Parts: sequence; structure tokens; C-alpha cells
Amino acid sequence: MTTSEPNFTDAEYWARIARTRTEMELRGIDLLIMSDPSNMSWISGYDGWTFYVHQAVLLPMEGEPIWWGRDMDAAGALRTVFMSESDSIVGYDDTYVQNPQKHPMEALAYLIVDRGWNTGWIGVEMDNYYYSAGAHATLTSHLHEARFVDATGLVNWQRAVKSDSEIEYIRRAARIVETMHATVMERAEPGMRKNELVAEIVHTGIMGANGHWGDYPAIVPITPSGLDATAPHLTWDDRPLRRGESNFFEIAGAHRRYHAPQSRTLFFGEPPRQYREAEKAVLEATEVALDRARPGNRLEDVANIFNATLNKLGFEKDSRCGYSIGLSYPPDWGERTMSFRRGAMTELKPGMVFHFMPALWLEDGGLEITEPILITEQGVEYLCDTPRHIMVKD
Repeated sequence: MTTSEPNFTDAEYWARIARTRTEMELRGIDLLIMSDPSNMSWISGYDGWTFYVHQAVLLPMEGEPIWWGRDMDAAGALRTVFMSESDSIVGYDDTYVQNPQKHPMEALAYLIVDRGWNTGWIGVEMDNYYYSAGAHATLTSHLHEARFVDATGLVNWQRAVKSDSEIEYIRRAARIVETMHATVMERAEPGMRKNELVAEIVHTGIMGANGHWGDYPAIVPITPSGLDATAPHLTWDDRPLRRGESNFFEIAGAHRRYHAPQSRTLFFGEPPRQYREAEKAVLEATEVALDRARPGNRLEDVANIFNATLNKLGFEKDSRCGYSIGLSYPPDWGERTMSFRRGAMTELKPGMVFHFMPALWLEDGGLEITEPILITEQGVEYLCDTPRHIMVKD
């Protein structure tokens, strides 16, 4: 028996497994190998900063999932997974770790043979950050009788509609990101070095809110200023904050690996006219679009009306204007499934959670006013109460 402390009930994990196995059966998959740590956690409860070495959760069509990873991390698995069988946690010895003479997937292949799973169809996540070309080559070369199929996204899509427990964790993360933005407004001032402000933001995020602790977010704070803010994904340096520049803060509260990302833009003094015009356009387009974000409508319905409204007001946005969020690990807090964009035909359902991301990058800076949202039976629920406008300090 384990001494685990999972984040959800056994019943919830088994319900997730049942949904996943239904999709596996539809695809003819006998064994699913999950190397995406978000999927590993969602299926088993496993949580640890161990994704820099090869690891996986294996899901056969019967019995408990199997956690497989580095021997020294088995203790962390015992502390976090929901599984109760002694042979549901399997480690490989340290000679496999970053050794050019041997690969951990050799050990995984031996495990699969030992369990008798080497003659069926095996699903692997070919296109994620954690399953390398070398891993695939090694695994396939040792399992000659198996047939492999790409199962990228199979588990991710099962995560699309959140349970009540998951939504509660996201609500806690939303309270945290509200507090983080409040820290920006309270602490930021001209002349303050950006890294000092980011330190305050991170401290606030980890301290948490309303009695709930803050987890580490899957993306570090994205906090560029001035011309750096014309690009969407730059971080910070030690340059001082200055008047006359836009500063946007794309940050997330996180609780038990569940995320609530939110962005705001800060100016010292009155923002230039083009930023006020962009603010007006973004807010109007957001309101119109999210009024369309109701169960039964499709993702592209929301994106199309957002872009049409934005264009009418004199602005354009070529990229998607939102994406699904929830349980995530570095390097991305998105779920890599649904996006608000033209041609996205997925139907909205109650329990889906998104980061609505109508950011604009202008000639001399950026404007980000974004929202984590929940789809309910009635439509959209804004998960945060952070004021929806440019933040201005004198």
C-alpha cells in the first residue's frame, strides 16, 4: 500500500481512466504510454519536478495505471499517486540517466515485455515536449512485435471538461492572480528595476491567497516593457521602469498545478491615444465575443465575431484569441487542444475553461487585457475580478 496524498478521490481518477479507455478502445489502442507530465498527473496523481528525465504513466485496458520513472523518484510517486498496488510503481536504475551508452526506454521496453503488453497496439505521444526522437527509436527497436500509433492529444482532450473539484482549484488560482496584479499596482513605480518587481510578483504568487498556497506556474512571468513589449513572449531584465512606456504582465496564479492566467498593461501617467483606442477596441470586441461563448456554439463562432468587431474598430489580430487551460507543467500552461480561431469547430460545453487572450502588439509596445473564463450553462463566467482596463499610476 502507498502512503499517497492525491489531489482527488479515487472515484474521480477511475472516472478519468474510464473515459480514456473508451477513447483507447475506439482507436484500437491496447496500451497507452503517457510522457506528458500533465497527462501523467491527471490519470495517476503523480506530481514532481522530474520531467527532465524520461518517465511515463502506462495505461493498459485493465487494472491500475503504472507509474514508471527514475528509481529515486519512486518515493515521490508513492507520495502522490492514487494507485494502491505494490507493482503499480516501477523505477529504473540510475545508470540509465543521461548515459550515452544506454537509454531509459530500454528499461521501459523490458517492463512492457514482462507485463505481456508487447504484442498489441501501443499509443505514444509523438508530438509533445517530453517524448524525444531518441526515446521513440529506442522503444520501437526493442519492441519488434508491437505496433505503434500516435496518441498525441488523446488524454489532453479527455481533460477538456473540468470536474467541480478541478474548477475549485482553478478558482483558487484566480484569487492568487488577482493578488499578483494588485501587487503590481501597489509596488510598481518609475525607476524600480524590473527584476525587483518580478520578485515581488513571484513572492505574492507563491504566498497564495485566501488561505490557499500558490504553486509554481508552468510559464515564468512574461513582463516586457517599451519596445520589448512589441513581442509577446519576452521576460524581464534589470532595467528601470519608465514613464511613457507600456508594461504588460502576463502572469498566472497556480494551485495544485491548476492555472488561472491573466494579463494587464501598466502605464505611468496617461497612456498615449493609440493605446486608449486599442483598449476600447479590445474591450468591446471581448464583450461581444464572450457573449457568444455559450454551450452549443463553436470555438470559431467566438473567434470570428471577436475579429470582425476588432477589425471594424481599426485593429487586427492574426493569432488565436484564446485557448484551453487547466492542469499544466512547464513549459506551457495551455492544454494544447482547443483554441479560439477561425475553423475551430469544437463545440463549447459547460465546464470548459479558457484563457481568453485578445492581446495586441503595437509599434512601440503591447496591450494585454486578458481573462480566464469558465463556460457555464448560462454562458461565460469571468473567473477574476481584476479591473478590465489599462492600469494607470501617476
